[in-house]
Amino acid sequence: MMNKDEVRQHLTNDLIPFWRAMKDQEHGGFYGYMDENGTIDKEAEKGCILNSRILWFFANAAMVLRDRKMIDYAGHAFRFLRDHAWDNEQGGVYWSMTYDGRPADETKHTYNQAFAIYGLASYYDASGNREAFQMAMELFHIIEEKCLGERGYKEAFTRAFEEASNEKLSENGVMAYHTMNTLLHVMEAYTELYRVMCKRNEPGSEQVRERLLWILSVFKKDIFDADKGRQKVFFDREMNSLIDLYSYGHDIEISWLLDRTLEVLGDQGLIKEYGEMTACMAAEIYKHAFDGHSLANECENGVVDERRIWWVQAETLLGFLNAYEKSGDEKYRDAANAVWEFIKTYVITERKPAEWHSEVNRDGSPRAGHPLVDPWKCPYHNGRMCIEILSQKVE
Repeated sequence: MMNKDEVRQHLTNDLIPFWRAMKDQEHGGFYGYMDENGTIDKEAEKGCILNSRILWFFANAAMVLRDRKMIDYAGHAFRFLRDHAWDNEQGGVYWSMTYDGRPADETKHTYNQAFAIYGLASYYDASGNREAFQMAMELFHIIEEKCLGERGYKEAFTRAFEEASNEKLSENGVMAYHTMNTLLHVMEAYTELYRVMCKRNEPGSEQVRERLLWILSVFKKDIFDADKGRQKVFFDREMNSLIDLYSYGHDIEISWLLDRTLEVLGDQGLIKEYGEMTACMAAEIYKHAFDGHSLANECENGVVDERRIWWVQAETLLGFLNAYEKSGDEKYRDAANAVWEFIKTYVITERKPAEWHSEVNRDGSPRAGHPLVDPWKCPYHNGRMCIEILSQKVE
């Protein structure tokens, strides 16, 4: 099975030191941009998603490694969200801040609120900081009161939570009203919030559980394409699919994240009902997108995007490990090991402390011009991969 010592060393000797060095001691938070050569732009915008994910990363690193020093870095990210990214007048968190902590993009996006919940809930679990928990609950109520639509969550809003166009989560030439990606990460955030509330006996967990059950029903009814064994991606207001897109990375990510939600909910009937769906997604990804060592990005209208994206490889490894744990089928174990070898050989940078290249070609050769840090490039996927493996039941 996968060598956990290698994974631990990568986490402790590479990812953690890399992201500690991104801490902005002068203006708070973490620097928002580093180019492929390792040059930091200290005046780049600071994405709130980036800082929320860093908050989650250090909080969970503290817990899995039992290292209280990580709490200090998580606290640094927390204070930036609280003191700069939080809108004390209209509620919620902004999309991005200037390097010195002023609002840069005042968009309120459901996706962004969700990641703040994700980080704040973990920080509360790691540190016991009740202010973080109270902020997470306020964001939960904001999403449910201001972002909820009839068929799913509305996504893009102005500062005052008036609906706006959804460019930030729309891609591939379509303008989506609803996206699978936002629903996925609201589910992920609520799962973490619910887990922590149950663990710490916080009142109100049943309300979060109720919303998780509703999200699961939306995935089954509107998102999952049972005929093709995959998720649909972009939708109009009525949840009609807008494009023939098979997002390999998101499907393998959903296959284990949805199982995690089922595990946290602890309902055996739901585990059986939805577990069949997640097993189907993992099997289809293995059949259609895995080439023996890595995963392609996506397939649009039958045309495969062969780029090997950093986060897709991290989620592939976790998705196949989860499929192996569920089924005992050794092909998934072998696939996870092969992806790890690909990551070590081609994706992890030679520069120390190492991060991951944003993308490489199918043969592992580098693709130039992509930063090591930007508003989306963070220690969330690869850091979470390490943390999950170190917590993994399967040996």
